[in-house]
Amino acid sequence: MNYLERILIFLFVGLSCITLNAKKSDPKTILVVSGWQDVNIGDIAHTPGLLHILETYLPDANIIVWEKNVGKEVEEFLYKNFPRIRIVHGTVDKNAQVDAQEVLKAFQTADLMIHSSGPYVVGQYHLEAWVKYTNGKPFGIFGTTIPKVDNRLKNLLEQADFIYTRETASIDVLKQAGITGTHIRFVPDATFFFNLHDKKKGNAFLKANGLEKGKFICAVPRLRRTPYYRIKNRHLWSEAKICEVEAYNNKYKEEDHSKLREAIISWVRETKNKVLVCPEMTYQVDFMDELLIDSLPADVKPYVVKRGYWLPDEAASVYAASFAVLSFECHSPIIAAANGIPFFYLRQPDDTIKGQMYYDLGYSDWIFEIEETTGTQIANRLTEIEIHYPDAKRKVITNQQEISDIYKKACMSIRNLLYQ
Repeated sequence: MNYLERILIFLFVGLSCITLNAKKSDPKTILVVSGWQDVNIGDIAHTPGLLHILETYLPDANIIVWEKNVGKEVEEFLYKNFPRIRIVHGTVDKNAQVDAQEVLKAFQTADLMIHSSGPYVVGQYHLEAWVKYTNGKPFGIFGTTIPKVDNRLKNLLEQADFIYTRETASIDVLKQAGITGTHIRFVPDATFFFNLHDKKKGNAFLKANGLEKGKFICAVPRLRRTPYYRIKNRHLWSEAKICEVEAYNNKYKEEDHSKLREAIISWVRETKNKVLVCPEMTYQVDFMDELLIDSLPADVKPYVVKRGYWLPDEAASVYAASFAVLSFECHSPIIAAANGIPFFYLRQPDDTIKGQMYYDLGYSDWIFEIEETTGTQIANRLTEIEIHYPDAKRKVITNQQEISDIYKKACMSIRNLLYQ
């Protein structure tokens, strides 16, 4: 081998290494399916929560968001806070058929697909379409509850490269269905990483209503069965089904909310501080007075403020200024935790297995199974937090760091899939 041949071989090997390194460092593209509905600030917060996780731990990735069902206001909200993303639209039918060209193009462009946090695999058809059209590209589920597994879902999940459930109860469901593996793990709801605020609106509301930082609690009501017929698609509900849901909610609404009212009364009388009654879902605005305000004693009512429906960034700004958030809904406590604020989750038995997440994260003292709880117990625990408030704040901050570490490890596994 002469000198020139050696030089050429050296250059070839060197260029090959450079090319391999370049390929490994080339930015990858992730397609996220999310945006289940926009009548719930928790469902809205899933998307920015996951986007913040990805921009933190996979900062070089390009992100395409396939929104399932949100309006213009939420889409503008996402673009405002995540200007690098691209949003695509398009339906998918029960046979996983997609006609929208921008979605089909996203399938070609993306290297991996992620199903965002949700109450079940809401985007099952979307994932099935990914499998159908991309011929083996990796996909997975991030921080999602899986309450049951039928044969069709099992077939899909058996092809998933990762299944991150937002509570350990879902892992038990998967085991019972015969789905196991090291690619399955507990990864909390992406809303724990929701970091957006609208301080301008939030501060204006606080000032207008005399709500001082750290001197008010937030109270969020909830009917046991969400009356979606009051929100949209009433024509899809039979009168018999509507009557059934109404009767069920009427049976429990006073029993449930009287316990939160007792905590409100105790808080006001002990501290002379205010209470903000606020919604997580749109329909709750119409029930606030009946559930939490009308029955309050005359000496307590002047301390109560109401808020209409809002986007999660304004809610986060207000929660961040509160003393604590007491909620029958699941995601207002998560948004509070993301801001270092203590919370109580008042869990109704109808609110799915997602509540197990709070036990998994060490919040057993702050979750109240409402049928096994008295109002006095809630009030007393709130007093305990008031006495030991620095400890309560430290608990939230420590848990948030642990959650952040879980997200980091989850994203490391996703990175390995992207660059395998």
